[in-house]
Amino acid sequence: MPTLEFLQQSSALGYLLLFGPGIVLLLIALVVRGAVKTTHNYVISGRLLGFGFGVASLISVWTWSMAVMLSSAQAYTWGTSGLVWFIVPNGLAVIIMVPFGLKVRKKMPSGYTLAEFIRARFQTGLSSVATLVFLIGTLLGVIMINLAGLVLVMHTIFGLTPISIVVTGIVVVTVYSYFGGLTTSAITGTANTLLLGVGSSVVVLYALAKAGGAELVFNEVQAQGNDYLNPLNPVTAASFGLALALGLLTNVIADQSFWQRVWAIRPRDLGRSFLWAGVWFYPIPLALGLLGFIGLAAHVAPEQLGPLGNGAIGPYVIASLGLPVIIIALYTLVVVNACFAAIDGALSGVTSLVAVDIVHRYWPGVSERRLLTITKSSMIVAAAIAGGVVLTGIDYVNLVTTVYFYVTSLLVPVTLSIFWSRMTGTGYVAGVVAGIVVGGPIRETLGPTYGPLFGIIALIAASAVVSVVVSLRENTVFDYDSLAGKPALLDTKNVGAPEEVGEPAGQA
Repeated sequence: MPTLEFLQQSSALGYLLLFGPGIVLLLIALVVRGAVKTTHNYVISGRLLGFGFGVASLISVWTWSMAVMLSSAQAYTWGTSGLVWFIVPNGLAVIIMVPFGLKVRKKMPSGYTLAEFIRARFQTGLSSVATLVFLIGTLLGVIMINLAGLVLVMHTIFGLTPISIVVTGIVVVTVYSYFGGLTTSAITGTANTLLLGVGSSVVVLYALAKAGGAELVFNEVQAQGNDYLNPLNPVTAASFGLALALGLLTNVIADQSFWQRVWAIRPRDLGRSFLWAGVWFYPIPLALGLLGFIGLAAHVAPEQLGPLGNGAIGPYVIASLGLPVIIIALYTLVVVNACFAAIDGALSGVTSLVAVDIVHRYWPGVSERRLLTITKSSMIVAAAIAGGVVLTGIDYVNLVTTVYFYVTSLLVPVTLSIFWSRMTGTGYVAGVVAGIVVGGPIRETLGPTYGPLFGIIALIAASAVVSVVVSLRENTVFDYDSLAGKPALLDTKNVGAPEEVGEPAGQA
């Protein structure tokens, strides 16, 4: 196994790799712009996304910096078990959305957002507002984490300063995302998915060859012991695996980027799009996870990775193997485009929430022209908030993980809202509150010693029990078929008209 010798690349090349994809994606967006003239098309693509665009756009919004770099980090930290526990729940989280998406789309075909569904389902302001707050928080978290991914790869390989990376990244993504909305996100996401799949495979094959071959790498890892090649290491499951699996499931269900596509993909393609997106996601983190094994085989010490920690193992290995510059650039493009696609998808998700659940709800008389302007502008505001938080220097990673923990309180209430007709608005709110009240203190008390698992389990259990008990006490039944008559709020003929009010929650 050759000794790794870190060699920092040119900062000029780094900036080129940040700006270059943005220019290409901006050109695509400008072409799309002419076909996106209404807010309805801007946030939902006319509900005409087919199987190809559907699968590719789903993969691109899910294959963010976590998938392309944390797969390497988990393999480096835990070995095979870390890779298994990271990859398997990631794909399953997308596949599990199939019954959720099919049920909601069938019962409410003209919807746009999860918050809109909750409002129509319960006819209570508190449940929909709580959902809206969590959805926006999740999307801002996606933006911040992917900005962190940009910082990690560009600082490690090219030595760029974090502030320049954050500012450049957020400006580039916001500019090209502004033109075209979800349609731009779907098209650029398709191109990005091709780059992720092919690019990651090429990079890892070169890296393995340079490291002496896969057999040598795994022999070196096996010689170190520590159960690195035991895929069923129970310590890994207890340390992060089970908590990650529960968190990933919640992240998908509480991510408006996915719900936006539930209503944008053609009905006949919806189920198979989510299914194949989950399946085709697997090769990407699996391939990039092998970089973690190369780091293990080369005996890279954690202190060599600097303040960015184990997450930097992938970029460190790529910059230390003596690979051709074009391969280093290809790896960088894979990571940069994964981050861009996730940020772009999150910004697109924000626009749908702003248009449907804020502007149209509280200002129903707004004109179509002004609605579209406000919707587009919300991208800039969201990007500025997320970028501003990152630039303050606070521990935004801890902030995001905290937000994601509390978002888990939506898991059971949302699931019951979709599949259980006796669920009520009171039960929904009570379930969310109970999860936060019970799970939060346990996380703060036991988390530093035992990790987040006990807190998440307590949160989900409390949320489930309270949601069910409160709803059963109200003894009402909801008719899901009543949702079918809801109008498409952003359709031009409905803009400027007051929103219809359905039957009160609980009436059959």
